[in-house]
Amino acid sequence: MIVITTPTGDIGSRLLTDLLDHPSGGEDLRVIVRDPAKLPDAVRTRVDVVTGSHGDADTVDRAFAGADAVFWVAPPDRRAASLEAVYSGFTRAAARAFTDHGVSHVVGVSALGRGTPVADRAGLVTASLAMDDLIAGTGVAYRALANPSFMDNLLRQVESIREAGVFTDTAAPDRKAPTAATRDIAAAAAGLLLDRSWTGTGSVAVLGPEDLSQLDMARIMSEVLGKPVRYQRQSLEDLRSDMVGWGVAPAFADGMVEMMSAKDEGLDAGVPRTPETAGSTTFRQWCGEVLRPAVLG
Repeated sequence: MIVITTPTGDIGSRLLTDLLDHPSGGEDLRVIVRDPAKLPDAVRTRVDVVTGSHGDADTVDRAFAGADAVFWVAPPDRRAASLEAVYSGFTRAAARAFTDHGVSHVVGVSALGRGTPVADRAGLVTASLAMDDLIAGTGVAYRALANPSFMDNLLRQVESIREAGVFTDTAAPDRKAPTAATRDIAAAAAGLLLDRSWTGTGSVAVLGPEDLSQLDMARIMSEVLGKPVRYQRQSLEDLRSDMVGWGVAPAFADGMVEMMSAKDEGLDAGVPRTPETAGSTTFRQWCGEVLRPAVLG
């Protein structure tokens, strides 16, 4: 039995599809979801559904009964009063339930940065790494998927790319950094959940095939979309102001600013790319298969 949290999220939904379509077909699947109606009908009939929040003690007690493995994601609660509440606070009930129900393996979504000089001042990432430590301390076999920024985050800027040919970020224009497709993260999670021969605790980096700068990404998007796309750098101060204006809690906005600042100081540069850490989806491929249909309709 594998339990999947956030089964309607970007990574969780892809992971669920990967597991359902896997040729082995030997694992029972259970999902925790607030609203089962958001699951596709074809999925809902093939999984055991536990309704509720996976931050709730009663919900995870029901969901983890008889479970061998869990896919764990702490959802980004942008209105939380603290980053500790977003990550470790949300995870604490589940951490107890892992032990109470004898869950043997947990795979969690986390971030790059552990062991770097900026790991303790990286906002959201610092809090995510603390969550990893909390889970690892329960005694389960744990692997944190250590991720850079997601290619798929650009889908939030589809309108700006379509209408103005502009995308924004806070990164230095020429700083090269890894970026990963969420489908590659889901594939890494599926591999770990299906082959549970691993033990102990640690992290698995999903870096994507290449490091790219924002200028590189603008060039590739322009070529794939067949229209000019340029990068516009946003200041950290403007990022925070915009987030607070959208109703994001100050603690979360500060955490985002600290994370983005740390990325420019090498937060994502601590893990070398190897055949094991390089995802298969290039940015050009992702643009052609995901971004282009979204922008051009």
